[in-house]
Amino acid sequence: MTETPLRLAVIVGSTREGRFAETVSRWFAEQVRVHNDFDVDVVDLADVGLPPAHPAELTAELRDFSARIDAADAFVIVTPEYNHGYPASLKFAIDSAYAEWNAKPVGFVSYGGISGGLRAVEQLRQIMAELHTVTVRDTVSFHGAWGQFDENGDPRDPEGVNQAAKKMLDQLLWWGRATRDARTTRPYAA
Repeated sequence: MTETPLRLAVIVGSTREGRFAETVSRWFAEQVRVHNDFDVDVVDLADVGLPPAHPAELTAELRDFSARIDAADAFVIVTPEYNHGYPASLKFAIDSAYAEWNAKPVGFVSYGGISGGLRAVEQLRQIMAELHTVTVRDTVSFHGAWGQFDENGDPRDPEGVNQAAKKMLDQLLWWGRATRDARTTRPYAA
């Protein structure tokens, strides 16, 4: 029996000019495509059109973002670490939806300096728990990220990071199918 692919939203969390997020997220989206169990929707916050402050009423861009979050069965957040935390743009986007996140799994791909973005991930785990998501244990992180990729945007040591991505995607697939089936059978009450 062939299962319906999971809808995976890959959220690119940085909106800074000159960001490294495009390199990391492009590599990760390819890993998702190779995995072959997901329909991927890359949600680049730089393209979402986030307003500078939370509006009194949701803008069309925020309604579209919320609809994409609602349509997803699982998420991967690609985040840098800025000043020991995650970007403000990512927090704004996360807070722009609520029930749309509920009862779905989340994985993380992080990058940065010596910590590889793991401090940002630990903070995001707390935020995502509040939104009633399930965060998977395994992550993919790039320590000293700028030296981890070659001039073509490919990892210099692909074996380790590709295996880490596959392991995380396998966990997301399990949780994604379980929570999708549960949401179909019994709506989640947050």
